[in-house]
Amino acid sequence: MIQNPFPAEYFERQDPTDDDLFYVYPRKVVHIDDHAIQALGELFGRLLPPNGVYLDLMSSWRSHLPETLQPQRVIGLGMNADEMRDNRQLHKSLVHNLNRDPQLPFEAACFDAAFCTVSVQYLTRPFEVFAEVYRVLKPGGVFVVSFSNRCFPTKAIAVWLATTDAQHLALVTRYFEGSAAWREIDSTQKTHRMSDPLYAVWAKR
Repeated sequence: MIQNPFPAEYFERQDPTDDDLFYVYPRKVVHIDDHAIQALGELFGRLLPPNGVYLDLMSSWRSHLPETLQPQRVIGLGMNADEMRDNRQLHKSLVHNLNRDPQLPFEAACFDAAFCTVSVQYLTRPFEVFAEVYRVLKPGGVFVVSFSNRCFPTKAIAVWLATTDAQHLALVTRYFEGSAAWREIDSTQKTHRMSDPLYAVWAKR
């Protein structure tokens, strides 16, 4: 059962207009530099099962998966079709607004892993979304949520803008704890004075 301990105002945004309007044009930015992208690829290589079926949640034009994983299939679910068409690691893509409808259009237990890269700060219904990811993962499947210190501030939720990077780790951990019976919740932070920081929280179904 979902347990959301936060008041509604935590999930308000400076720009409350429909996200479809914001993402109508492709925004081909990566939010993190090459060093952070490399760190993310190494994290994926360690946490994601090789040759699996993956869900790229809140997908865009890059998935940052290392070639060593050789996934069977990668399904992208995002807000802009043009961005996802430019992502050569996706086998299929779907346009879907999670803030309007957090229910994922997939059968239960159909993915070996899921990941959400530098986008969790835009979710206005994160507990519901995390519960849905739990539903569509196979037992033992992993969900990896990564982020940095950059965002589109008008679309980020209020609690994200008002808290520190360390508190973001705690917030995403709370999303896992309050959404479903996630196991082995863990986190990491990779910071270097010459590159963007990378933070990640993950757990198993």
